[in-house]
Amino acid sequence: MTPTGPSMNVSATRKRKVLISGASISGPALAYWLHRSGCAVTVVEKAGAPRDGGYPIDVRGTATEVVRRMGILPQLRDAHIDTRRCTFLDADGGEVASLTSRAVAGGAEGQDLEVRRGDLAAILYAMVRDDVEFLFDDSIATLDQSGHGVDVTFHSGQRRTFDLVVGSDGMHSPTRESLFGPEEQFHHYLGYCFAVFTMPNTFGLSRELMVWNTPGKAAALYAVGDDDELHAFLNFHRPEPPVDVLRDPGAQRDLVATVFAGAGWEVPRMVNAMHDADDLFFDTAGQIRMPHWSSGRVTLVGDAAYAPSFLTGQGSSLALVGAYVLADALARNRDHTAAFAAYERGVRKFVAMNQALVDNGAATFFPTTARALEQRNTMLRGLDTMPSATARPAHSALALPEFAPMP
Repeated sequence: MTPTGPSMNVSATRKRKVLISGASISGPALAYWLHRSGCAVTVVEKAGAPRDGGYPIDVRGTATEVVRRMGILPQLRDAHIDTRRCTFLDADGGEVASLTSRAVAGGAEGQDLEVRRGDLAAILYAMVRDDVEFLFDDSIATLDQSGHGVDVTFHSGQRRTFDLVVGSDGMHSPTRESLFGPEEQFHHYLGYCFAVFTMPNTFGLSRELMVWNTPGKAAALYAVGDDDELHAFLNFHRPEPPVDVLRDPGAQRDLVATVFAGAGWEVPRMVNAMHDADDLFFDTAGQIRMPHWSSGRVTLVGDAAYAPSFLTGQGSSLALVGAYVLADALARNRDHTAAFAAYERGVRKFVAMNQALVDNGAATFFPTTARALEQRNTMLRGLDTMPSATARPAHSALALPEFAPMP
């Protein structure tokens, strides 16, 4: 199938030169669409190569249409994890409910996808690596805007000028900070901290998720296949973010170990494995909420502009949709100011709906009180006998513009 997408808007003018900072999900997706619309695209990434690994992510609703138009939906279906069971456990490790993943997450069978983050990143990179310039092991040091473009100095010392710059460099975006100021202005804390890491699969788990809960605490083991490795997840409620440990890995480990001291089930083994893990990632659950996403010739996309947090399950989907709408706006508008305004009009309501799926301390699967936990468990037991939920409207609330096939 020939991919379809934003219209070309070919003109006699020279190619628009665009620099994208970040090569995870939104960056390569945006690079694909910008190249299709005739731009000369450069992607800078501080890592030395495309990043693999990472926790599994979802592609749902409107984002599924984006990947279909890119022509990669069959590849993502092949990479679909197809988790067989989700088992929820009580404080002592007893079973509360064991359900299919579709019963838990909702969605239309055969449409929503769950894939390894690294698999999606690799597929997107393969789509553009021959058409787009990649600068690995480098990043933006300074941005200096003028009437003719953006003068960029890289940490490598290289200096170049671009017509436009896009920050797709994640929730803790350096591009956003250099342009708009400290993250604290835009970060909306959701009341949880979490640690993710990998550990040996000594539990015999296969294509399944096990979730242990007590009020305000959760532990999960996720086997995405038949591998010897598990994704481990430790999550806990905290009214205020622990800012004193966010830049100290040792303090992070100590905090998690203290919070989960005395916990049942297999949590002690998970905490021990966390101490030995070389891939530990600790952070707070939060969202980025900004009044506007662009300034002059620079704009933001994906988590850098509107991270919804993992609690919504919509981070990668928003990144894919945002990249598509931004590229379409630039294809239709030679004036970047008009294009950035159209981009915001196109997705801001969609972003707001998805961010509203969760609020402070209100994540459905991570109850913070005994009463909320019992209510959640009652709901889970009911899913065994009730029809599976349909996709939440927020996942599919945006209708993408229809375009003629690319020449």
